[in-house]
Amino acid sequence: MGKLEGKVAVITGAASGLGRATAIRFAKEGASVVAADLNSQGGELLVSEIAAAGGKAVYQRTDATSEKDIKAMVERAVKEYGRLDITYNNAGVIGATGSIETTTEEEWDKTYAILIKAVFFGIKHSVAAMRAAGGGSIISTASIAGLSGSFRLHAYSSAKAAVINLTRTAALELGKDRIRVNCICPGIISTPLVHGGVPGGKEVLDPILAKAQALKRAGQAEDIANMAMFLASDESSWVTGAAMVVDGGFTAGQPFSLMPGTEQPMAAGFSGPSFQR
Repeated sequence: MGKLEGKVAVITGAASGLGRATAIRFAKEGASVVAADLNSQGGELLVSEIAAAGGKAVYQRTDATSEKDIKAMVERAVKEYGRLDITYNNAGVIGATGSIETTTEEEWDKTYAILIKAVFFGIKHSVAAMRAAGGGSIISTASIAGLSGSFRLHAYSSAKAAVINLTRTAALELGKDRIRVNCICPGIISTPLVHGGVPGGKEVLDPILAKAQALKRAGQAEDIANMAMFLASDESSWVTGAAMVVDGGFTAGQPFSLMPGTEQPMAAGFSGPSFQR
């Protein structure tokens, strides 16, 4: 029996990347999945693949920035499968990039609509159905950029920080209903959203990413799906209000200490005060 046997999950941004990998993993573990996305072709293909593997899934065309669509997504889960146990607010974009002086109001608002307003809608409309089911797990995709910031990603970084704190405030409110609320803070993951804009794509980007963290490989969508699986399952029944970092050690610091201007690690031994050198 799978770890999510008998449970029902909705996933936004399910047609590709993190959402797609998570939908496949949830279905493999026995969950019935509502795959929500604006990408109808990708969503239907995902559902077909899950069905071919013996799983259960339906596609729901969803604009995550539309409260009406998010409400309909939850209603589809209840109508199709009778309940809701898991919501994964995953849909996302990089959004506005560049100098804060050149970022437009339209770019800022669109980024915030996708990255934080959609999460608010997902949490809001999951509560009643999960309460009726006796509890549930709400998961959202945040980012390590929400923990420390990221150069020239002002809207993205601040919106992801908002996801982290919304996770905490919602966890405090919904704990009484046995609804757990957590978020995942991925590092740079090799998904179409990231490598799609790199000349040469995944084959070029993955070796570069492998050098950027302690664990010498690029992060993959399945790495985030594994954490989502943990947070969705009863194995995390004592975890709520948490921001789970999954980044291959990227935020721990440099994988080794470099002398400025060189590619060699600092020499071993004790480095004393400057006046003794």
